[in-house]
Amino acid sequence: MDKHIHIICLDIPWPANYGGAIDMFYKIKALHEVGCVITLHCFQYGDRLPSVALEQYCKNVFYYPRQTGLKGLHYSLPYIVSSRRNKQLLKNLCTDEYPILFDGLHTSFLMNEPALANRKKILRVHNIESTYYQQLGMQAKDFLKKLYYFFESSRLISYEKTLYSIDTFVSISMTEYDFFKQHYPKAKHSFIPAFHANKALESLEGKGEYALYHGNLSVVENEQAALFLIKEVFSITKIPLVVAGKNPSKALLQMQTEQIQIVANPTEDDMLQLLKQAHVHVLPAMQNTGLKLKLLHALYTGRFCICNANMHEGSNLAHCVIGADTVEEWLQQLHQVILQQFTDEDIQQRQICLAYFDNVTNANRLLELF
Repeated sequence: MDKHIHIICLDIPWPANYGGAIDMFYKIKALHEVGCVITLHCFQYGDRLPSVALEQYCKNVFYYPRQTGLKGLHYSLPYIVSSRRNKQLLKNLCTDEYPILFDGLHTSFLMNEPALANRKKILRVHNIESTYYQQLGMQAKDFLKKLYYFFESSRLISYEKTLYSIDTFVSISMTEYDFFKQHYPKAKHSFIPAFHANKALESLEGKGEYALYHGNLSVVENEQAALFLIKEVFSITKIPLVVAGKNPSKALLQMQTEQIQIVANPTEDDMLQLLKQAHVHVLPAMQNTGLKLKLLHALYTGRFCICNANMHEGSNLAHCVIGADTVEEWLQQLHQVILQQFTDEDIQQRQICLAYFDNVTNANRLLELF
């Protein structure tokens, strides 16, 4: 079997320091490990630069500037798609007949291109983007941002109805799987969960001294989750809480007390120690879109994990976590779990739970779809 494929990434996937980049980078790495030859295409914008780290896993790596601002607008297409139009990308794809993996709806502008009509085309679904942008609009406080998110959501609703040239939809969670299977019953569908950095379970037996919430704290949703925990849950208990992550706001830093510790921009090693030494991970999610990779990371490295339905929805991880949706449930579960030891039996159950998330296994599953 010829194992050469094209992968089009919505961003430069290295460094793998946010959810989408983590899935993209470790997918590339795992595909390489199972013998796949990859020609990689990346859209470049912001502060992310071409990286030699990608060259060790790919035969060729091409970079294309994303057309941001007014240049990226289109009269009918969503901005996340229209800003990734590029003629050179089409030329590079047409140099051979290998299958194409569109990694994210963002990269799918060329899916209906006549020159690619006979190519095998697979779409990696990171999210139901129309729903994601609608929820961003509902949360946004700035009027112009709110207007943009709702406008983008309406265009994405229309765009998500035009994906008939996609042969196979590969969804990151069962939520997306069910959505696209309903809308495209004639296409093939597969649920392959997120690729990730974890190689083996690192959870420690015993007890820790604190609860931990971690994430990129500059993201509005994550800050809201942290504030929910501080104001609504841990204000009613004496259990220590550590909130750790990138670029917390001044408002969040001001919430620090003797009980509440805010750790700003921890190093990778420091974050790993926080994850492993915590007694319980507390992970509420404000949106129910997409698998949150922080949950997977917490399960691979930490002890107990309490989260709400939004955090684990569609992930097949409900049986690996302790559920809590109301403030009363959060308090009840915290007060119960803080007294428990994390045992060898818990570790064995965790290993069974996470077997479905093995990168190499899932790379082989993905390769079979081509």
